[in-house]
Amino acid sequence: MHRIRLKNGKTFLCDENATIFDAAKSSGILLEHSCLTARCRSCVVRIIEGSTKDKLDDMVLTELEKETQALSCNAIPTSDLLLDIEDLGNIIFYEKKIVPAKIQSIDKLIPDVIKVTLRLPPNVNFAYNAGQYVNLIRGQTKRSYSIANSFKEENSLCFFIKNYENGEMSRYWFNEAKENDLIRLEGPLGSFFLRETDKTNIILLATGTGIAPIKAILEKVKEQFGNYQNKIFWLFFGARTEKDIFWVPNSIEFVNLKFVKALSRELINSDCYIGYVQNAMINLNIDLTDAQVYACGSSFMIESARRLCIENGLPENEFFSDAFICTN
Repeated sequence: MHRIRLKNGKTFLCDENATIFDAAKSSGILLEHSCLTARCRSCVVRIIEGSTKDKLDDMVLTELEKETQALSCNAIPTSDLLLDIEDLGNIIFYEKKIVPAKIQSIDKLIPDVIKVTLRLPPNVNFAYNAGQYVNLIRGQTKRSYSIANSFKEENSLCFFIKNYENGEMSRYWFNEAKENDLIRLEGPLGSFFLRETDKTNIILLATGTGIAPIKAILEKVKEQFGNYQNKIFWLFFGARTEKDIFWVPNSIEFVNLKFVKALSRELINSDCYIGYVQNAMINLNIDLTDAQVYACGSSFMIESARRLCIENGLPENEFFSDAFICTN
């Protein structure tokens, strides 16, 4: 057994075959995470003392990063560890469960994105934190989708779903799915949600259907606006052209929300930033020393945004992300 200590003093034990994440969870300590399959960076931890080995091949971290960092979902301690991270504190995590749901509606937003609304049985209590995701299961096929609405008592969940070429679930959603189809739902999952902070600027970056958890977070902010009236929210939505902007925050506007559309392939548009969404954020010269950043979408955007934010003064522990990974 190895002893693992976090920078806030919390400790737990890990046996020789368990990952850091699993050992922490078994001890009632929850760490940052998302995919739990060593395919994203959400669970990266900085190692101050000690050593680890990988459970699976790590294709995420560079060789240089591996000298001081590891993915907690994939790293098995080979000695006692001191980690430069904290747990998720007093955030309520709802129990993961598998429940049935039926398709309530399917609405085409743009040619390659639909909005799917699922309704759950009235006796099912499915609570979650705005920003989390679920696995939707049809037969033997399972895919992850972020919930695009904040938790409400009427037991309906919305999703923005993109059509991926040759995608098994895409074929179902865009060619076969119909109202009242039965789907199984597994969740809630992930740790992408708003944190309590004394920072003034809350920056939200999204590309494509990565806007889904951001929309849910903003709905929750509006519901609890009294807790956030001293914050400035910056929403940056990146797409190729303006036709690809399939959602805008009209329905959940509040006074201190600033919305910027960033278009990477549009030629001229006076209302939008022309370029990548992360560059649009940097272009506004927001004080990143007094900010939190939440990024959801492509891995390229997230890694580029992380680098730019840290280079411009954002503390490393104030960047939170949820990378969308395509699976066939």
